[in-house]
Amino acid sequence: MTGVPERNYPAFDKATILLQDCGFTVLNPASLDVDMQLDTRMTWDWYMRHAIRMVLTADAIALLPGWKNSKGACLEREIGQALELDIRLLEDWLLA
Repeated sequence: MTGVPERNYPAFDKATILLQDCGFTVLNPASLDVDMQLDTRMTWDWYMRHAIRMVLTADAIALLPGWKNSKGACLEREIGQALELDIRLLEDWLLA
């Protein structure tokens, strides 16, 4: 999300809709600003602490295109692997 235009929120929001349309319950880290009614941008570590909490409660992870270029997504994936979550590319979830 860092360094990507609009923090990549449009891609996260689109993925959320696509996954929900397939019947999945989605935890979207891009929703943190809205959920917490934030008026200002918080620090990277603030977002990661909240995103990691989401990973800890999740059953699976959908990786968006470009995830390998994201320090946060790589960390979330690593935690998910340690927890033996079902981790797939977004497109693979949509084909399920």
